Amino acid sequence: MRDTRESRLLLVLLIAIAFALITVDIRGGQDSPVEGARQAAATVFGPIENGVSSAVDPVGNAIAAVRDSGSRHDRIAQLEHDNAALKAKLGSDDRNRSRLKQLDKMIRVAGEGQYGIKGAEVIGIGAAQGFSWTVTIDVGANDGIRRDMTVLNGDGLVGRVTTVGPDTSTVLLANDPDFTVGTRMEGSDELGFASGQGDRPLRVQLLNAKADVKKGDRLVTFGSEADKPFVPGVPVGVVSRVDPSGGGLTRTIYVTPFASFTKLDVVGVVVQAPKKDPRDTVLPPKPQPTPTPTVTVTVTPSASADGGQQTP
Repeated sequence: MRDTRESRLLLVLLIAIAFALITVDIRGGQDSPVEGARQAAATVFGPIENGVSSAVDPVGNAIAAVRDSGSRHDRIAQLEHDNAALKAKLGSDDRNRSRLKQLDKMIRVAGEGQYGIKGAEVIGIGAAQGFSWTVTIDVGANDGIRRDMTVLNGDGLVGRVTTVGPDTSTVLLANDPDFTVGTRMEGSDELGFASGQGDRPLRVQLLNAKADVKKGDRLVTFGSEADKPFVPGVPVGVVSRVDPSGGGLTRTIYVTPFASFTKLDVVGVVVQAPKKDPRDTVLPPKPQPTPTPTVTVTVTPSASADGGQQTP
């Protein structure tokens, strides 16, 4: 198209329409008037993304071995068996070693929290469906995935499922500005709500303005009614900064997430919630403080001029 006044006006008009649709979509939530179009897009383009991922990723099919891992809580032993089989299949190159490490961590999280999960791979990123921080995963309705399921990895909370196609799903990441999750402090049980801030730490509003909280404290998900969209006990992050209490009704803290949203690869969708709240059991062991080395100085008496010892 030639760069004419008419073409520039058309471009501006299209951008305005796009922003209007995004606004309507976000405000509408599940009842959005464009939900049908988004579902149709997922149906049409999801298999294409999935097919491209399978073509360029020779280990993609191997991850499918753990997708049925969440059908029952007591199948952790089977998960470990599947994981051992995956290790034999995937070889030993650097990328596959990294993915196996991720898989091991995710299986540990699922086992300790008693979460029934379906394994998935991240096959796409971007804001194509109206959100700022999203990824596309290679499981969908045909795999038992439904909207508003919790998504995690071996580090902790990743996000929640927002759109489901037959073979792919879109996940809204926990650092998206439209993302909010209820949280609970480790140990003190103080409740709050965490919101995403893009590439900055999560912002958490604690309900107790006088809560005793300090840098290094950790948070997990509080859980939702009927476990949708969040199951309880999933690690969220570590407190990195505490705002001084200003006499308000709430207290603001900032939390560095456990999950790295720019390095997502193997994730798990929680398709079955635990029978009871795992509380803090899914959190990793606390790092041990590095001991401060102690230096001992020994003073050696100096010799006197007549060859004897000089008394200090």
